[in-house]
Amino acid sequence: MRINRRRFLKTVAVAGAAGVGLARGPVILAEGAPASKLRTAVIGCGGRGRSHLGTAVGERLVALCDVEDNRLAGAMKFVTDPKTLERYKLSAVDAGSVKQYTDFRKMLDEMHKNVDAVFVATPDHNHAAAAMRAIKYGKHVYCEKPLTHDIWEARALAEAAREHKVVTQMGNQGHCGEGYRRLVEYIQAGAIGTVTETHTWCDNSICPCGGTGGRPPAKPVPAGLHWEQWIGTAPYRDYHDNLHPARWRGWWDFGSGLLGDWACHLIDGVPWALNLRHAASVEAVESTDGGEEMFPAWNCVRWEYPARGAQPPVTAYWWDGKKDGKGNRPPLADELEKKYDRKLGGKGSLYIGDKGIMYTGAYGGGTSFLPAQRQKEVPEPEKTLPRNGGIFDEFVQACKGGAPTTSNFPDSAGPLTEMILLGILAMRAGPGKKLLWDGPNLKCTNVPAVNRYVKREYRKGWEV
Repeated sequence: MRINRRRFLKTVAVAGAAGVGLARGPVILAEGAPASKLRTAVIGCGGRGRSHLGTAVGERLVALCDVEDNRLAGAMKFVTDPKTLERYKLSAVDAGSVKQYTDFRKMLDEMHKNVDAVFVATPDHNHAAAAMRAIKYGKHVYCEKPLTHDIWEARALAEAAREHKVVTQMGNQGHCGEGYRRLVEYIQAGAIGTVTETHTWCDNSICPCGGTGGRPPAKPVPAGLHWEQWIGTAPYRDYHDNLHPARWRGWWDFGSGLLGDWACHLIDGVPWALNLRHAASVEAVESTDGGEEMFPAWNCVRWEYPARGAQPPVTAYWWDGKKDGKGNRPPLADELEKKYDRKLGGKGSLYIGDKGIMYTGAYGGGTSFLPAQRQKEVPEPEKTLPRNGGIFDEFVQACKGGAPTTSNFPDSAGPLTEMILLGILAMRAGPGKKLLWDGPNLKCTNVPAVNRYVKREYRKGWEV
């Protein structure tokens, strides 16, 4: 019998509250690893990778990997800093026992017998290659969002995680927060009636999008940067400006624009609360100021989902970009601000029901009703979803046999990433082209030319 996600999570929550143990898959630890500590490896030590180091060293850090020598040195300085040791109640970290690499393939090939859990924080285009290699070695994987660069990769990682029975988690922190859990519980309890439309928006990011010009001129690779390893799975190009570090998100070959950068934190509640899986169609209603190299800087994307049993069809919108200091938001957000004297900000989501409206901000924060008095009119729903702590704590405890992770690849992160990347596929097609989508088979049925973006051709040696 196939148990749906909602029933499974409710069972976990009830069992946890009652102190009942659930049967779990095997807990796999590396040879000789003490059960109380995971042997950890971190791939990508700068940017978001810095947030992983504390959890990794708080367990038992055995390996670091980064394509930049300076970042490797900075990571080692952090994990051996007395302040770090004090924070994580460690007596010492033997720097000599932490192996350092610039190529995650070599690290995993050499170290896999001594590693239990891997943290992946590379640029988007190398997420899948690193995570898949770790999974195939039987390692638990925590990977930054968005889970992958291409749609096929999200499905492949979900299937591999299920096949190899490893613990997985994507780094969309709000998924483990109270805001999204209350949103899901209220909506599924009927607090705002039947929801048929959602709007999500994001007005800014650190990633520069937009640019109709060509590729910048090539430059010498900076000393200490291992360019072959940075390029990884992507088509090879020479080093140039506005790419590394941190600015790669706006480039088609490496990042996923504002939609990929922020949707995991903003649109997460849409498929979760409404039990959405495969969209029937997707369209870039508006998409401007982009080019062959870089993402459009101003976008509106629309997904259309079919009815699910007794639940009616749903239309979901995404709005992003900023011009002349004004963010790209749905007109409805402006109307509601005036109507209810309520600031909704530059990032958020609206859930439109026939009995009311709910709002969430970034990471599910600020979950509330519009109008506010609606909350007093509906009974508070039962807490059916598990509360397992923060996203890192949940991952570590699941690796040690605790409650399952909630942003795992097969059930949550993979499907959410597919939705987001499908929106990017619509941007690739261009505005006004409605793509009919065959979700189970991962293909567009009416504009076959875009299917080449579902799965890229990998460079030799960097296959997923």
